[in-house]
Order: sequence, then C-alpha cells, then structure tokens
Amino acid sequence: MFRRTTALALLFSAGLTLPVIADEAGKTHWRVFIGDHASGKITALDLDQPEKRWSFDVEGPARIYAFGDGQGIAAVQGDKNRVDFLKTGVVIESHGDHSDIEVSEPAKLPTALTGGYPVHVVEHSGLLAVNFDKDGRAALADVKGVLAGDPVLKDFPQSVPHHGFVAVMGDYVLSTVSATEKPAGSENLPRLGLQAFDQAGKPVSELASCPGIHGEAFSGAYLAAGCGDGVLAVKADGAKPEFKLLPYGSDLPQGKTGTLLGVKGMQAFLGNYGADGLVVVDPADAPHFTYAKLPARRVDFILDPAHAQHAFVLTEDGTLHRFNMLEAKIEASATVTEAYSMDGHWADPRPRLAIAGETVLLTDPRAGVIRKIDADTLKEAGTIKVEGVPYTIVSVGGSGVSH
Repeated sequence: MFRRTTALALLFSAGLTLPVIADEAGKTHWRVFIGDHASGKITALDLDQPEKRWSFDVEGPARIYAFGDGQGIAAVQGDKNRVDFLKTGVVIESHGDHSDIEVSEPAKLPTALTGGYPVHVVEHSGLLAVNFDKDGRAALADVKGVLAGDPVLKDFPQSVPHHGFVAVMGDYVLSTVSATEKPAGSENLPRLGLQAFDQAGKPVSELASCPGIHGEAFSGAYLAAGCGDGVLAVKADGAKPEFKLLPYGSDLPQGKTGTLLGVKGMQAFLGNYGADGLVVVDPADAPHFTYAKLPARRVDFILDPAHAQHAFVLTEDGTLHRFNMLEAKIEASATVTEAYSMDGHWADPRPRLAIAGETVLLTDPRAGVIRKIDADTLKEAGTIKVEGVPYTIVSVGGSGVSH
C-alpha cells in the first residue's frame, strides 16, 4: 500500500532527533468552518467532536477564507456588499523546536467592511487587502488589528472600478489596472495588467502587461497572477517589485490559467488550465510550465500544506484525485461522491475541498454532509451531517503543546 512520507518521517530517516513531548502535553485539533449556499449561515465544528458546533449569521451566503495563520476567517458576501470576520479560536505559535496550541471558543468579530461588491481577499506582509469591484478601491486592514477587534483601516484607490485585486508586497502595493472604456459589445472593462505603487498611491513602476489578469497567489519570493498570454511573476527582494511575464509555451494546449494556488513548502504554483487541466508553474526556472490533462472537467482543487508535493482535485464525475506536483501527474483516484456537472451557472452548489491533517474534507451540497476522505487510501472515513446546503469550507488547526 502506498503511504505518504510525512515531514516527521523524513526527519527521523535523516538521523535527526526531535525534543520529546510528553503524550499528555501534545495536542492535535482541527476546527472546520462551513458556509451555506442558500443563507448567511456559517457553521463551525470540531472535527474530532462534530456534535460540538457553533453557528454564526451574516447577511448573505459567504465565500470564506482563512487568514492570520488560521486565527481568522473572512466571510465575503459579494451580493450583500459586506465582509465579516470570525475568530477561529485556534492559535498555533511556533517556537522553533516545538509549537504551542491554544484552543478556545470561536466568535464573530466586531469588525466589518462594507463597499461595492467585495470579491478578492489577499493577505501578505501582515495586511489584508479586500477589493471592492464596484468602488474602484481596496480596503487595507492590519491582520493583528482585525483579530484584536480594532484594525487600522486604509483605503487604496484604483483608477476605475473593475474586477481586480490589490496585494501588499513589503513597502509597496500592487494593484490591477483596467482600461477606462469598454470595447463595443462588452459588458466589462478589459483588465490590462499589474502596477506597483507606494503606500500613498503614487506609481513606482510601469504597467506590467497581463491581459485579463486574474488569480493571484504567493509562493516563496514571488507573487503570480494568470494572464491571457502567460503568468505574470512578481519578485520583491528588498527592492522595488520586478515583473516578468512567463509566456505559455507552444507545447501547451489552447487555454489559460485564472486561479493559482501558492505552495508553502517549495517555490511553485498550481493553476487551473482550461476546463480540464492543471499546470504546475515554476516562477524562477525554465521550463516554467508543466501541464497535466484531467480525465474530466475540474470542480475544485486544493494544495496539501503538510505534503508540499501533493494536491487534490475533484472532477465532475465525482472522482477525487491525488496529484503529484513533482511529477505533474495523478497518482491515485477514487469515486467519492455522485457526479456534479460543470454545466450550468458557475456559482451553482458544487463540492468544495479542504485539508485537515491526513484527512481531505469535501462538502456534498446535495447530500447535506461533509465527507471525510483518508488522504492515503482515498477511502471515505465517515460523514458529518450539516444543516442547510453546505458549500464553502475552511479547515484550521494542527498540532502543538497545550500548556
């Protein structure tokens, strides 16, 4: 049977020793947050005791994102022009030779951001940037302040309202730039690229071309974003950001990436590519792209933070695939749910994925459950019933010493 090699096993195989932690002091805890597709309800539960749960109400269906090393949840309600924040109640603090973990009750924080159609939330350099597409601005909030209930807020203006993003990179702010006029027959302003500004909003770089820019992520020293003609890689190494377009190679099929995930354990990105493909992106070294075709159209995909070489992707036929990032190929597959066709509206209720240690979590909106899938065997290890229509999902937690 194939077993994944954990970082801990690698350390022992290398002949290294770790400080011994008494069993009674060690603790592993995973807390899961689920956003409902039909209402403004967010359910929180402890994975080892799913009957222990909490419910939080926001104004509308929310896309949820973890931030602050898993200490916070941003609940983005685009149709309600609002972003609310939750405190997860799980704090893990690294001390080098060990980590401390503290677990308390989750809570809704008093801070809320309002504005015209929030969509993208980007965390970097200790700041959250929330883009308000209909306002032509982003709200910048310090992460520690949000978690403490007293954030320092600042608006960053864009030249024109558009569907874009803002990301803080050290002393600079990166912002998408749009055309100011719509082409004949188009409902949207074309997105032109990315530009660097100082904190006061003054441009410090030329516009880096990236037609249709979408899908930002950070990995290592880079930010990457998808373009119609390639991936734009941005590097900041103690100086002004440096922009480099990585053109799609002639060996790639017709398509582009618009969603990128940044790997934490190595400098790489995983992106979608067309409706039924994935692409591994190396921002530093050629060849920059390694393409993999999927057996069916992609529903959702996620990185495994504990195993940098692995990602998981769900396809519309109800199959979960474990994807090897180093080899850019599927190494295991199993049917985990009924088929969810990608035909129809993009926001229809379809499964979403999260990772909790060695367990893949999958929302099954039709069945009203969360499915727990063993990451090694891809076999179902149980289900958790959730009221309503479970849709978006976030898992926070890990292991540490509980004092």
